[in-house]
Order: sequence, then C-alpha cells, then structure tokens
Amino acid sequence: MTYTQWFEMHADRHQRLVQRLLAQGLDQAEIIEYFRFDNMVDKEKGFCELYETRSKCHDMEDLNCYLCACPNFRFTQDPPLINNKRIHSHCSIDSKDGATFEHENNMHQDCSGCLVPHHESYIKNNFDTEWKKIMKACQEDPS
Repeated sequence: MTYTQWFEMHADRHQRLVQRLLAQGLDQAEIIEYFRFDNMVDKEKGFCELYETRSKCHDMEDLNCYLCACPNFRFTQDPPLINNKRIHSHCSIDSKDGATFEHENNMHQDCSGCLVPHHESYIKNNFDTEWKKIMKACQEDPS
C-alpha cells in the first residue's frame, strides 16, 4: 500500500468516526477523549490493525489516536533520488526523536520514537473535525 492509499483510506475512516461522534452530540474535548487508546481499543477495534492485539504504535502511557499519522510527516509518490537513495518520506520539523529507515536504495521516515502528535495538548492546538485539513501539508508536490 502506498502512502497516498493509506492516507486516503485513513482519512475516510477517521471522517466517518468523527461524523458519528458529532451526530451523538460530542464536543471537541469529548471527541479528543474518545480517541484515547484504551477507549478506541474497546470501542473501535476495526479502526487500527494494532487494536486487535492491544498493541501501541508508540510507547507512551496516555497515547491518543486522534492524529494517527503526524501533520509533520511529509511524503511524495515521486520520491527524489539523493545520494543514490529514494527519499520517500521525512519529518518537516526534523524531530530529534525521529529516525530514518533504509532499505536497499530507499529511505523512509521512522516516527516510532516520536510522540509529538499523540499528546492531547498538541491535538487541541491543531484540532479540526476534518483530519485531512490538519494533515494537508503531508503530501508534498514534487514539482
């Protein structure tokens, strides 16, 4: 699955869930609370493949899944070749907790050590009921 395919699939899944929560009358704070890992594992098992095994993508106590993926993640479907490596993704803020995963002549951003978008204070500061609006800068235009 490409980054774009995952991005579009997740945006649709996220939007359907948020619309359902809004229809139930939840406000911003309640929606953010709903996306707490333990609640999502119990109530939204199909939202993430890791929920089946109660596995977290990031090792943190108060993991919030509202921003599954990070607004600072950048990807392109036509990655540039730099030093004989295709750079498929990177971090726009160059997080000190991020890393790079290399495979053959391909490089990808490894965000597993970074917790930035999973803190509720970050989510509150960047909140929108439309996930794609928050994430709009992720897909880079290679031109």
